[in-house]
Amino acid sequence: MSQPKQPDKVEPSPQTKPKNWHIRDEPITWNNWYKHVDWIHAVILISLPIIALFGLLTTEIKQKTAIWSVIYYFVTGLGITAGHHRLWSHRAFKVSRPFEIFLIFACSGAVEGSIRWWCKLHRAHHRWTDTEADPYNADKGLLYSHIGWMLLKRNPNRVGKADISDLDADPIIKFQHQHYWMFALSMGLLFPTMVAGFGWGDWRGGFFFAAVTRLLFVHHATFCVNSLAHYLGDTPFDDRRTPRDHFITAILSLGEGYHNFHHEFPMDYRNAIRFYQYDPTKWLIRFLSYFGVAHHLKKFPENEIQKGMVTMKQKKLDRQKKTLDWGVPIDKLPIYTFEQFVDNAKENNWVCIEGVIHDVSEFVEEHPGGRSIIAASIGKDMTTAFNGGVYDHSNAARNLMASLRVGVVAGGGEVECRKTR
Repeated sequence: MSQPKQPDKVEPSPQTKPKNWHIRDEPITWNNWYKHVDWIHAVILISLPIIALFGLLTTEIKQKTAIWSVIYYFVTGLGITAGHHRLWSHRAFKVSRPFEIFLIFACSGAVEGSIRWWCKLHRAHHRWTDTEADPYNADKGLLYSHIGWMLLKRNPNRVGKADISDLDADPIIKFQHQHYWMFALSMGLLFPTMVAGFGWGDWRGGFFFAAVTRLLFVHHATFCVNSLAHYLGDTPFDDRRTPRDHFITAILSLGEGYHNFHHEFPMDYRNAIRFYQYDPTKWLIRFLSYFGVAHHLKKFPENEIQKGMVTMKQKKLDRQKKTLDWGVPIDKLPIYTFEQFVDNAKENNWVCIEGVIHDVSEFVEEHPGGRSIIAASIGKDMTTAFNGGVYDHSNAARNLMASLRVGVVAGGGEVECRKTR
């Protein structure tokens, strides 16, 4: 007999819903998937590539418009990296009020949310990295951390809390947040279109390329910091979390790709600390500092940065060391009296160095100093000769001898006095 069909899991009724219930607490099904979608973000993020492709297929690309599109890409991109990220999220430096207002208009042209909204999520990301409270948790997959976290609604009760009282106290940032869509539409779409239109008559190219296509590239350049920068590259400062350093991500994100450094030292105005590393955001901030426009640039002490690098190098060496044969640990070797060592030395080709007994049977013929020297050492304590009395042996010789040890002499050399055999 066939089993009766089980009904699909239904959304809890108002009477049975927990106090903090949210649609994201329910699994996505064919019946409720549309309730999980953040439709405002979804419409924007899905329509942009469609409109950009249509424009590319139907509109001539003029040289002036192409140049303007690239220029405005950098202006709005740096508005995010220098403004949203390093200035307002991390307070890594300060700027004059006029330039701060310029950055507000520049970052608005990237259409990535208000300063308040963006910084709140980003501070939560740093505080709760790689946990359920991380708004773009990399552990949920590359696609989710890149764009999925915006396509799906978020349960506000599960997003980590972050202090943004400093932003709420700034009247200009508060104004931009309250009137964000006015800023976004005017700077994201109208302004780049009007520059091309009034400037050289290319209204259509200004809209499709300087506005829409440019916006598409700015979005995904920023999204790469949340996704690719947590998957591609190495971890020279800390490997306990997902952020990584890689020059490809840095190129795609205007210098934000040295993400492992950034997560370790978030209030440093730099992401790239080497002069040859690509970080135009750092270069812009430093350039502005020469004229007093940017000031109070924060840098973590070099000593602390070196500590992180040395710690990671040591961890790598420790892992590599575990793959090598270092001989039987001394505390695992059998213990002999010196008399027992002497009595058994001839038969077993034993030599004593620093209280450790070594079986040199297979090394007698290989000894660089000749067979006679090592043969004459059988049954003797050769510590003094090994350490410079005859020849001060190299680290390679010491490492080799470690692989030949077979026992210890009670109370001899480095060996603690333990019960003998």
